[in-house]
Amino acid sequence: MRVLGIETSCDETAVGMVEDGRRLLANVVASQASFHAPYGGVVPEVASRHHLELLLPVLEEALQQAGCRPADVDALAVTIGPGLAGSLLVGVNLAKALAYAWGRPLVAVNHLEAHIYANWLQPGEPPRLPALCLVVSGGHTELVLMEDHGRYVRLGGTLDDAAGEAFDKVARLLGLGFPGGPAIERAAAASGRSRLRLPRARTRGAYDFSFSGLKTHVLRLLQGEHGEVPPPPEVAAAFQEAVVDALVEKVVRAAQEHEAAEVMLVGGVAANRLLREELSRHCTLPVRVPPPSLCTDNGAMVAACGYYRLTLFGEEAPLDVDVRPGLRLA
Repeated sequence: MRVLGIETSCDETAVGMVEDGRRLLANVVASQASFHAPYGGVVPEVASRHHLELLLPVLEEALQQAGCRPADVDALAVTIGPGLAGSLLVGVNLAKALAYAWGRPLVAVNHLEAHIYANWLQPGEPPRLPALCLVVSGGHTELVLMEDHGRYVRLGGTLDDAAGEAFDKVARLLGLGFPGGPAIERAAAASGRSRLRLPRARTRGAYDFSFSGLKTHVLRLLQGEHGEVPPPPEVAAAFQEAVVDALVEKVVRAAQEHEAAEVMLVGGVAANRLLREELSRHCTLPVRVPPPSLCTDNGAMVAACGYYRLTLFGEEAPLDVDVRPGLRLA
């Protein structure tokens, strides 16, 4: 079964094709980073407008990359949430139109669940369940136990800023540009191990996260409230270490407590090298991380998720399905 996946939840215009939930046939992503860079973050109206311009060319390129015609597509999957309402509408409306025109089933996909299924697109044995999943992307930081396909228990999440959001905001404070994650990682690599020790938030929930206070501490540090202002690369390194420490500590503890078979790290922030290395170093369980091209938003992960939703549960969405910007995973 060949499933075509469409992803437009934020600022990446993406279409992918996957066969039988595991074999990657196409993965085309048009990034809008250059359009949003002058603003230091994603502007929703700008994002949806560019989705309108980019989506059909991306679709055509994905079909060509997969060596497929519309007749070769067995089903369509599309992200319905969470995300930016205007951006989601562009992808969902195209998916509904194609499902109607091609006479194919349509599957509505949760964006966060799709990130998890990026791990099914790696060669070798599929992930073992139950698995502890850390979903870290621009707008989400969620710790979820995947007991089985379609069965999730949310253990914790961010109480304020998501990790990726904090990266973007701190990068803006440091004048490093957008997107913030790669910019801070580059600056931190130039600095090496920082002598600064930034605070780690203590939260009431055992597996909750908080990065707003850390961001504020960086702001005050740069304003000189804590003495001499350190150079931006040193602040970037200290900030990155603080975020990674907070994430790794709770993932390792949750994996042990819930007797997970393995750990899955997914989402755009999962491309961060320090996070990958520290989690693999401290965790006694196998740690599975998709390649960077499948960590950021993409249509292939949506297609993989849609395949399992359709074949295991028969989930076919009606053609009047609507977007759900605030959709939760568990």
